[in-house]
Amino acid sequence: MKKDITRLIMLDTETTGIGIAQGNRILEIGAVEVINREITGSSYQQYINPERESEPGALEVHGITTEFLSDKPLFATIVDDFIKYVQGAELVIHNAPFDVGFINHEFALCGKNIKIQDICTITDSLDYARNKHPGARNNLDALCRRYGVINTHRTLHGALLDSQILAEVYLMMTGGQTKLNLEASNDSNSETSLSLDLSQLPPLKVVKATAEELQLHQQWLDKISKNSEVDFFYATPPDEV
Repeated sequence: MKKDITRLIMLDTETTGIGIAQGNRILEIGAVEVINREITGSSYQQYINPERESEPGALEVHGITTEFLSDKPLFATIVDDFIKYVQGAELVIHNAPFDVGFINHEFALCGKNIKIQDICTITDSLDYARNKHPGARNNLDALCRRYGVINTHRTLHGALLDSQILAEVYLMMTGGQTKLNLEASNDSNSETSLSLDLSQLPPLKVVKATAEELQLHQQWLDKISKNSEVDFFYATPPDEV
């Protein structure tokens, strides 16, 4: 019987601002592939020329300047490659309505008569976190602290960086990661992975107390017992275990 494969894509976008109605556009898309709860090493990243300036508040968040984006491709140029990468996968997005709205807006602007939810399943990891931790802060930084995911390198937001962090957080939040592929390539079929084989660990070293140490310990217990007039019951001496 063929093994059922679950392909998740952790996805994030950076935009010129928060409002589509104000003409804001996507300027970066980042995605990280997870198959059967394994981060495969396959990823997708694309900077995009949004054909407009970023709003000051958005620029403070992502730091991606108009000058940097001036020679990057338009969304219409990269849309087919993006669709090819994500099609058929389950997209895990933190605050999914925001990113889904922008992606669908870009599809419409370049003449694609589809919506991202037509070709992918959408899972909102923020929704999941709120149900799991009601009343708590559930942004990525808060979840990193809660699950012990290191994100000290995240001084500014970036779509690929946030997708990588989300992959670790989501796997921890939903039960833990099984394996991590360390080969930094875009080949999702790679078999290189890291797993822990406890049988390869050296035996634990047992350090027993010396006869002199046992005698001193017994003298100390006798002194306590005499002072408190309490009877003590002692366990089997270590060298008899």
